[in-house]
Amino acid sequence: MGVFSHLRVVEIGSSAATSYCARLFADFGADVRKVEPPQGDPLRQSSPLTPSGQSAWFAFLNFNKSSIIINPAAPLASTRLTELIEDCDILIDGRQIDAADCPSTDVAAVRQLRPGLICLEGSWFGREGPYAGLVATDSTIRALAGLVKLVGPVEGPPMHAPDFQTGILAGLWGFIAAASSVFAQRRGGGGRSWSFDIFEASLALSEYLMSEAFARGDVMRRIGSNRFWPGSPVGIYEARKGWLGVTVATPAQWRAFCDMLGLSELRDKSDLVLGEDRLKHLEQIERVFVPRLKARTAEEWFAEGRKRKIPIVPVPEISDLLQDREKKVRGAIVPVLFGEEEGLTVGSVQRLTLTPPRRGGKVPALGERQSVENTRNDSAGSASSLQSRIDSGRQPLHGVRVIDFSMGWAGPLCTRTLADLGADVIKIEAIQYPDWWRGVDRRSAYVDDQMYEKTAGFCIMNRNKRGITLDLTRPQGRTLAKRLVGGADIVVDNYSVDVLTKLGLGYDVLRTLNPRLVMMSMSAFGANSIHRDCRAYGSTLEQGSGMPSVVGNPGEPPVMSHIAFGDAVGGLNGCAAILVALNHACTSGQGQFIDLAQIECMMPFAAPWITLYSIDGMPPRRYGNRHPQFVPHGCFRCAGDDSWIVVAATDEDMWQRLALLIGRRDWSTDESLKNPEARRKIEDVIERGIEAWTLSLDADKAMSELQDARVAAGVARLPIDLLKDRHLRSRAFLQDVDRAFIGRHPQPSMPIREGAQPSAIRAAAPTLGQHNREILSKHLGLSDAEMANLVSEGIIGTAMLSEEELAKVKMSSH
Repeated sequence: MGVFSHLRVVEIGSSAATSYCARLFADFGADVRKVEPPQGDPLRQSSPLTPSGQSAWFAFLNFNKSSIIINPAAPLASTRLTELIEDCDILIDGRQIDAADCPSTDVAAVRQLRPGLICLEGSWFGREGPYAGLVATDSTIRALAGLVKLVGPVEGPPMHAPDFQTGILAGLWGFIAAASSVFAQRRGGGGRSWSFDIFEASLALSEYLMSEAFARGDVMRRIGSNRFWPGSPVGIYEARKGWLGVTVATPAQWRAFCDMLGLSELRDKSDLVLGEDRLKHLEQIERVFVPRLKARTAEEWFAEGRKRKIPIVPVPEISDLLQDREKKVRGAIVPVLFGEEEGLTVGSVQRLTLTPPRRGGKVPALGERQSVENTRNDSAGSASSLQSRIDSGRQPLHGVRVIDFSMGWAGPLCTRTLADLGADVIKIEAIQYPDWWRGVDRRSAYVDDQMYEKTAGFCIMNRNKRGITLDLTRPQGRTLAKRLVGGADIVVDNYSVDVLTKLGLGYDVLRTLNPRLVMMSMSAFGANSIHRDCRAYGSTLEQGSGMPSVVGNPGEPPVMSHIAFGDAVGGLNGCAAILVALNHACTSGQGQFIDLAQIECMMPFAAPWITLYSIDGMPPRRYGNRHPQFVPHGCFRCAGDDSWIVVAATDEDMWQRLALLIGRRDWSTDESLKNPEARRKIEDVIERGIEAWTLSLDADKAMSELQDARVAAGVARLPIDLLKDRHLRSRAFLQDVDRAFIGRHPQPSMPIREGAQPSAIRAAAPTLGQHNREILSKHLGLSDAEMANLVSEGIIGTAMLSEEELAKVKMSSH
């Protein structure tokens, strides 16, 4: 039985976000009932299509569900839908995105009868605000969210990837909201009602660059394909055979990279120590190292990089993923059956070891019910029928304690989300080895000026947490960590695979102290992978996921679409996995280990192409800024310097309105252009016509006119633009927080809301060791004398050690 086998979920409306959210429940045993009109969910027609004309995207989003047809024109259609909802535990509602001919129903009235019902409503932009009601697509959302403009050639146009991103991000956020509500309900709570919007959900990828823009100003520009501010080299380079993803961040990695390539003349140059400095000289540096990478294959460089602890990885084709036996063994790639076609798709990436997800399944035919092993006891009443017995004002994870051993972006985003949902998160650093997002510069000037307390990225990823320092390399530090774990519910680490184990803090040890403990390792490839020791950043994860092979123009190199795409995605998937395990522990008393491989978390973005290739064996077509389904679709230059807008015509009516708006009435009345494939034959001509119109207008003016004509459009924003975005301001998405050292600064809210306002941020990110006394004295009962001794021995502290100080400590310990 799955963790959620007691739940019945009803999914209404049509959207990738709500479908993916519901599929995550199905992965863990829930009985998911998808309501469709007689002609089916519109997503059944989404490209790319298999040889028999079925949508590979729909298949990925919907296997292991049942399909229920309700004809809105039939008598009592609304009554039938209402009865379905009254008989479920969770309602996932995508009607604000696409109603898909769903009959009307009064959800508020149902909740009056069923106070335990958990409701989740998705939308493109929320019900309120200047953008509410805008026509949108995946790509127009990403443009507005600052995820397009920084990618691609300097001269433009900005490059954006296929339309399989925002639905996955928003679906994860929706699942986090609903799964945390199930947990709260299991502890005696009532039902909760959440909303999320796809625009705000997508900002999980932008928030780091937004914070950097706040701290540094308007410094980010598009600097070329596979090049990204603020560091270098970060990109995809050609090897003798294949392509190699390279991310060199720290001074030590740069020295190792130079040693690997025999670049002694660059290794110790003082103006190349930091990635930001190297970016200033990137052309010069690349002229030297790019030819040397062509001397060996990508696989050979990968092996060399692992030995030297450099984050480099081969960039696979889709065919390479399907030939990777390890991915099938781990369940990253699973069988899927739809109709007469058998293929492969991406499985659940929430790799729970005790309560694993289903491995593949069947896509429901229209109106097909699938048998589900379900423990729901309708005669006794499900959890949904319970009245609230605790303070409904409490956050869903109130009373849950998390020990956070993570650093950087992915792990801290996971634990920040748990903290935002009410958990007590205790972040553990060391004065010798603080979170590297405080800065990798360990020179005395940086440390003495306490610059490590002034990094904006660290502050946004670690709000609502308490922070202590413990030197885990010393017995006293490890003993205190174990005592904290003994009273915790969750442990999260994103170190390399064996770090905690070698310190005596692995799961096998910690579970003997606390059998209810849920512990998650967030390594790059997974604890049992043959590549388990590979170093990686979020960029490495994107490079190795298969996604770059489907991004970009035909015949050109694979293209990265973000500086650290994999970090935010890994963090959200980690949070989702923890909530599944927490639900199991709540009812069974059993903790478990979660082996999250962050590279697998990126694979859903390539899922349709994986499925298609598994059936027809044809390499995926790359569309650049065009689209496999919508014609026209692209990024068009507007008046002004580097000003762009993404425009899409998603159906025949939208095409005709677009043609009329740009002054091409002949196109709008041409019967031969009603079909998108007919328009594709003259796509170059159509695009020139659109750009002739957009070039005469400011981007915001063009977006306004297009949206007034009900044409999907979104200005390509920079991250700094989002800090003053009128829609985000109207919805109070950015909250001002005061913190020592940096003062008042904006923080992004969670995109999931219980009510009109976002969850309030309770506390700024901790300074180094800020809560040492509070936690070690109050929770562990240490005396003042014991605390003083720990400080004198360097076990705890509140000031980071410089490189020179750390070297002295190491010398004295020897």
